[in-house]
Amino acid sequence: MEQRRSNSPQSVTRVIRILEALCAASEPLSLAQLSRTLDAPKSSVAALLRGLAEAHFVIVSDGVYRLGPAAFGLGSALVESRRRFQTSDLIRDGMRRLATRSGETVLFAVRDQNGQGITYVDVIESTDTVRFAVSVGDRRPLYCTSGGRVLLAALPEDELHEYLHTLNPGRLTDDTVVDKGKLTAIVEQARATGVAQTVNQAASGAAGTAAAIRDATGAAIGALIVAAPSSRLHDALPDMVREEAERISDSLGYRQ
Repeated sequence: MEQRRSNSPQSVTRVIRILEALCAASEPLSLAQLSRTLDAPKSSVAALLRGLAEAHFVIVSDGVYRLGPAAFGLGSALVESRRRFQTSDLIRDGMRRLATRSGETVLFAVRDQNGQGITYVDVIESTDTVRFAVSVGDRRPLYCTSGGRVLLAALPEDELHEYLHTLNPGRLTDDTVVDKGKLTAIVEQARATGVAQTVNQAASGAAGTAAAIRDATGAAIGALIVAAPSSRLHDALPDMVREEAERISDSLGYRQ
């Protein structure tokens, strides 16, 4: 019975969580601490720890557990694998999935070095005859684009305050929001929901839906964006973009 439990999908998840907990801890952890962290019975966690100790993934001493040499060897192998499998490949894989799922143009944008705009660094265009078109290298302001707003939402409060304080927004369309109070509220909403959406802000007839992609450090490295004619905007897009951004971030090592 114990052998069957140890081979279950739940046990595999618990093994991963044990390793993650020991990796994140500043000191060795006891069985009770690991049991609380995993919200799992001590008996189940103890059985998994015995297996990990036998394989040298953990070391037990004086009743507490820490990572063993096999765990560090695996970590080195994963780092090397990440070096070979570039971040850009993982992001583009997610862009392809989102393009297929949404049927719209998908973009990846990063914040410019001057901190005032975004640059589109990768594009997968929709196959629809009527579609949003943008070229790699094109730039847009932060304040009036979905990608820009979601990256503003990821900033620390002091950096966001400094950006808004020095901002002199101009209208790109009749609908562009230029009131700083309204922009602050929009960014706060994006921070709360994890998604920013624009309609007719940077270009008339265009809509954008964006979520931030984060790396293993938690930093927002760019924005995943679905860009479409505003007439094709639909309610499912925010969840769709957020889910794919979270999936890509997870593949990059981000743990919320």
